[in-house]
Amino acid sequence: MKIVARAKNLIYSCLMLACTNTLAQSTDQDVEEIIVVAHRLPVPSSKVASSVSVLTQEDIAEYGNLSIKDILRQTPGVASTSNGGMGATSSLRIRGEEGFRTLVLFDGLRLSDPSATQVATPIEHILSDGIGQVEILRGPQGLNFGADAGGIIALSSQTNEEGLNTSLEAQSGKFGTSQGNLNISGSNGSSDFSIFANQINTDGFNARSDDNILMDDDGYENSTIHLRAGTKLTDQIRIQAVHRNVEGDSEYDGCFLQTTIHDCESDYELEASRLSIDYNSETLTHSLGFSKTETDRKFFSADELGFSSAGELNRIEYIGSLNQFDNFSLIYGFDLEEEINGQMERDNEGYYLEFLSNFSTRLTISGGVRRDKNDDFGDHTSHRITSAYLFNWINTAIRFKASYGTGFRAPSLYEVHYNGGPWAFPPASNTQLKEETSEGYEYGFEFNTHDKVSGELIVFDQEIDDAIYFDLAGYSGYLQETGKSKSTGVEVNGSYILSDSLTFKANYTYNDTERPNGLQRLRRPEKLGNIGINYQNDSGKLRLNSFYRMSKNSIDERFGSLIGLDDFEVLDISISYKITPEIEIFARIENVLDEKYEEVIGYLTPRRGSYLGFRINI
Repeated sequence: MKIVARAKNLIYSCLMLACTNTLAQSTDQDVEEIIVVAHRLPVPSSKVASSVSVLTQEDIAEYGNLSIKDILRQTPGVASTSNGGMGATSSLRIRGEEGFRTLVLFDGLRLSDPSATQVATPIEHILSDGIGQVEILRGPQGLNFGADAGGIIALSSQTNEEGLNTSLEAQSGKFGTSQGNLNISGSNGSSDFSIFANQINTDGFNARSDDNILMDDDGYENSTIHLRAGTKLTDQIRIQAVHRNVEGDSEYDGCFLQTTIHDCESDYELEASRLSIDYNSETLTHSLGFSKTETDRKFFSADELGFSSAGELNRIEYIGSLNQFDNFSLIYGFDLEEEINGQMERDNEGYYLEFLSNFSTRLTISGGVRRDKNDDFGDHTSHRITSAYLFNWINTAIRFKASYGTGFRAPSLYEVHYNGGPWAFPPASNTQLKEETSEGYEYGFEFNTHDKVSGELIVFDQEIDDAIYFDLAGYSGYLQETGKSKSTGVEVNGSYILSDSLTFKANYTYNDTERPNGLQRLRRPEKLGNIGINYQNDSGKLRLNSFYRMSKNSIDERFGSLIGLDDFEVLDISISYKITPEIEIFARIENVLDEKYEEVIGYLTPRRGSYLGFRINI
């Protein structure tokens, strides 16, 4: 591969460098929440100026939803749309940006799918079980992760405890849904591993609103295996391997087989692996990773293969850090990526440098620059700068923060090929796509009082120049909007611990989106809100959780006509009880109020459903 040849000298230099210089870790990390996703290295949350949401394993269990997208959508600034039920094509938008501008990582492994129309993550095939923590980084983050990263979702597998641990979970419920998973993990201090296997089957429901005759169910099956293993070769050197396999089979309507819209199936397969080696000393860190992702998609009409696509991502990435100076750290790295879609391929090289400086215990500033070289779209420079200032009193802390970042996205291989192929026609066939560019800033504050009340208020403004979109009016192919597509809004997020038993959480996002022609951007709700109430009894055995979410003022498009989507409000309730420290039973009702609504015009969403299950920890 060309990418391997280009990387040889860089890898050799980095391995030599690993013997000479790293980042000293602050002792504050022992008592303070650590954020990894913001700078790709462990940093205390008080020194992170970007907006980050964190979900723990306990949070994920409280929500209880089978799909991770249904949990993520209940965090600040995140919206989701789906063409039906489980396994249906879905999109996760952070602050109104398209799902293909959101990068999803799992234990450092990129889940992007180059076989799709855009190099996006098929979020509908990621299940919530087996995830130990989620970090959501909002806003343009092209500096460390790649110029087209408009937001980051970093998933981590469940943490290891000393010894050998096994957990088993099963549940069943509405729409003929059954799910089971097995998680085995172990650690002896120097080595650790985690093996997670999950199987879901559901009959689904009739997802097409125009199917009022046959009204057949659109089912889904998913088999996922995720493995992670690591060991310390020395006190300073650790190697880790991650492998993920996913098979997802989705039934749907609309493949237009003669006179019927039924009997359609989409099969998705993912094989992804990553090998990394890390070096840590008191003044220097190095991390070198190799990853390979292969995806395969097949689409069937009445059991006949309609078309298929295959993709591959080969990636080499290095990140290092240096802290031989008081209150000043350097973070640097490179990534070389080969993207393949069928017979098409493209390489991208990226190099970046970032500084993180603590001028005092109150003031933190970071800034950096990135240079990308794309085979098809040339050289581009991206940058980011952040700052935070802390006011700390005896029982109250207030931290003001701000950040600004830029990026670009090259048109995908599929987008370029489609417009030049036999399926496109004017105006798309006459459109030569160029790269999108983006920039965004945010500012606001967060506070914590008496360790009971915490909150955050953020103002954000993001712009995409020359956004690429599919022609939904004439279906001619991919077009490009000349001008700026904007997302401007406010996020409010807070929690209140009323007592040892009762906690209240809420967030609200107002997002005013605008296309270059002045119209609202499609499928972006103007108002999103979430409220959660968590109760546990004195013994901690009984837990009761309720989650309310609302969405208002969203539009869609059909054949060139704009259509307003209905506002909706959804209430979910979950309850769990520990019979013994090892055995727990749980129940969940989703869409308690039986709300009927559409997130995408023409596609229904799940109505009220109940689920019952158990967990066993050994």
